[in-house]
Amino acid sequence: MNVHAQNTLTEAETALIDSFAGRFSDLPGDADVTVRRDEALELLKQGLPTRRVEAWHYTDLRRLLSTIPAFKPVSEAEAVAPLLDHAVVLPVLNGTVHDREAGPEGVAIARLADKLQEGAVEAEWLTAADRFDAVGAVNAAFVSDGYWLDIEEDAELEHPLELQNIHAGGQVHARFVANFGVNSKATVVERQTGAGSAFATSMTHLDVADGAEVLWIVLQEQPDDTAYLGRFSAKLGKGAKLTLFVMNSGGKLVRQEVKVVAGGEGSEFKLRGVNLLGGEAHCDVTMVLDHTAPDTFSTETLRNVVTGKANGVFQGQIRVAQIAQKTDAKMACNTLLLSDEAGFSSKPELEIFADDVACGHGATVTDIEDEHLFYLMSRGIDEKMARGLLVKAFVAEVIEELEDQSVIEALEARLVNWFAEHG
Repeated sequence: MNVHAQNTLTEAETALIDSFAGRFSDLPGDADVTVRRDEALELLKQGLPTRRVEAWHYTDLRRLLSTIPAFKPVSEAEAVAPLLDHAVVLPVLNGTVHDREAGPEGVAIARLADKLQEGAVEAEWLTAADRFDAVGAVNAAFVSDGYWLDIEEDAELEHPLELQNIHAGGQVHARFVANFGVNSKATVVERQTGAGSAFATSMTHLDVADGAEVLWIVLQEQPDDTAYLGRFSAKLGKGAKLTLFVMNSGGKLVRQEVKVVAGGEGSEFKLRGVNLLGGEAHCDVTMVLDHTAPDTFSTETLRNVVTGKANGVFQGQIRVAQIAQKTDAKMACNTLLLSDEAGFSSKPELEIFADDVACGHGATVTDIEDEHLFYLMSRGIDEKMARGLLVKAFVAEVIEELEDQSVIEALEARLVNWFAEHG
């Protein structure tokens, strides 16, 4: 049940709506896109969702989003070093594509701004899912640029692609679209980061055709005073395989949505997530996974480390349609609470209409085991280092499932950096 009374707009809501007038002339789009932007703005005028809305019960966006900064010039942002040394970097700087590298063979790369201006995308693509789709509405109203990738049939990319959404504070709103051809194979890294206080949104959509295999890594490392709203969505064809790895290790207010449709027979989806939450961060990962074809597979494993006064959320819903017989779906969320002032809420859900399935979910919340800590300390390791080793092992288990050694080493280096700051 969703209850949302009309209230006087907050200061942040008013600032967000007012910023549209000053930004409108810089936003690309044909007449249909302009109509969709106006419709998204009208939704925002009704107010942001509160905890009375079921999907936002653990993240009262209206209360938590307290400030909306102004937009800043593109020139103030710079691309960052890639996660993987051999990656092809495609940066979006303060909401604008800038100085990108040439695409590798087998990949056609276009600017999203050009697609919008030419009317080359369906106007419905900028339509919010419903009244309370805050991520979709904000991004639809303000999105200015991004990348549109088309990977050829049978293409096997030798080097990873890295999409960077980088800000220098202020507001930044981007989108990424990637269409993977039949039997194609690729690794893509999506970076969400910047410097200075910001309000950032980003939406990514994948169409993974029959037989394609994709590893997609989302690395969110926003500054500690930034609010970030993101969404990853994907549709899988017959026999397609998608592994999504998400690491959240920054931001003051983070909402990362994952919406996937396993729509092709024999398709497989894996979600591996790591949430490293410290300070006063609030991080919400909300997933909806639809199995709409027979013989589909999915596993979702999240590992959360929460310290300081941070709060985390995982809402995971798996829906199995009646036609999706022999679905095999498993979901697990495991959390280490390292502070008495920290908190984590887990809400796993199964909605099953098929009768021949193997589905399950589980969640745990705990602190470090005293006997494990004692074992290490009894061998001459001081308590701080011993705790760090146990926490790293807890998280690294998920990372090591990725198999690619260069990816594993790069992500584990991120763990070390975070633990050094928050250990």
